[in-house]
Amino acid sequence: MTDSPPHDETNLAADEHGPGSGPVIGVLLYDGFSLLDPTGPTEVLSRVPGATTVMIGERQGPMRTDTASTAVVADRSIDEVDALDVLVVPGGNERGVIAAMESRALLDWIRRVHERSTWTTSVCTGSMILAAAGLLDGREATTHWAGADYLHTRFGVTYRPQRYVRSGRIITAAGVSAGIDMALHVAALLTDDTTAKAIQLAIEYDPQPPFDAGDATHADPDLKELAMRLIAQSQV
Repeated sequence: MTDSPPHDETNLAADEHGPGSGPVIGVLLYDGFSLLDPTGPTEVLSRVPGATTVMIGERQGPMRTDTASTAVVADRSIDEVDALDVLVVPGGNERGVIAAMESRALLDWIRRVHERSTWTTSVCTGSMILAAAGLLDGREATTHWAGADYLHTRFGVTYRPQRYVRSGRIITAAGVSAGIDMALHVAALLTDDTTAKAIQLAIEYDPQPPFDAGDATHADPDLKELAMRLIAQSQV
């Protein structure tokens, strides 16, 4: 928690979950985001004792995912939220991420929120949006493996192929599912390791995939090519 409550924190807590006593967690939404990027961390961080979570967009209303088959509702617009304890910026398809990177209003809002946040975080290509806002200058970060070269060449960010990377008050997660790992780390920072472990147990997060194929550093070129083709075919 910050030393003094953010400007809008009391209202958010009262409006969303009653008088919350814990951190206020804002999750950014925009058209073209990847579904698990915001919802995975929200599943974890909403279990932090006393936490208030709120979905935020440039406008209120439903935001469609990168596949356009699902929508999540932004309950607040960026004009209604001045500060947060934790900000989560998800990744998405190329269209959605580029639009977010080119939105002056959105980038200005991210910078303002970061000035007072305890933790500013991203998932997957959400790190590109943080970089476009100037928050990753001179920092180490991670992102989806397919965006690593772009993050480095476009923004000069030192890429680390890890599930999540902490650099000061900024924590970036690798692709999609890594947002859950990052959120558990943030939960521990907000509370303690025991509470974070209890949250992990509560959501039964015990990955045992049928294939050992999730690490891009061990994947052959053909599998990487297929992976990117499947993503491209599913997105709109």
